[in-house]
Amino acid sequence: MDLLQLLSWACIVFTVGMFSTGLSDLKKMRASKSTDNIQFLPFLTTCLNNLGWLYYGILKRDQTIILVNVIGAFLQVVYIIMYLKYTNQKRLVMSETLAAGVVLVGGWFYFSVFLPEGETQLSRLGLTCSVVTVSMYLSPLTDLVQIVRSGDVQCLSFPLAVATFFTSTSWVLYGLQLNDNYIVVPNTPGIFTSLLRLYLFWKFASVNQSSPSYKSMHI
Repeated sequence: MDLLQLLSWACIVFTVGMFSTGLSDLKKMRASKSTDNIQFLPFLTTCLNNLGWLYYGILKRDQTIILVNVIGAFLQVVYIIMYLKYTNQKRLVMSETLAAGVVLVGGWFYFSVFLPEGETQLSRLGLTCSVVTVSMYLSPLTDLVQIVRSGDVQCLSFPLAVATFFTSTSWVLYGLQLNDNYIVVPNTPGIFTSLLRLYLFWKFASVNQSSPSYKSMHI
């Protein structure tokens, strides 16, 4: 097994593991028959991100990117359906899902119709997916600032922080092997944000030993 194939398997295993952390929220929703303390938008934005990268993988003909994002998109759709089943805000959730669908169709129309096939299409799509992924990795920073101020890590997920670190690292190394900056650049912030979360656990865990620290997948 050469290095690229080894990194490919690492990307698949770690990324699917990261997406699977949402199963804890799924179990919680089924047990409580509610969506209390569970956010919907991370499921929706992750699904859109998966579908964007899936399109990129198809255009690039990269089986690793395709497989990972097919699994990721499927899991997010399951989470979305279950959230819709148990939420009391069905109208809001439906409107947000519809808006995401409009964005998805509009994006597909732009990239497939208005852009010429080839390098331009691939580079524009890669840039768009990269910006979305970086935004998703950096969006929790404001919450992390509040955690630093309060010293309370209850809303952080330790398994997710570990999974994000290994996932981001494997994708960065995979992208370097392919010489694809659209893979390397957006995953680099994931390494730093996951290291920051792990540092916060190390610093504040003793203060929160009795707290259920491993519940949320959204920070």
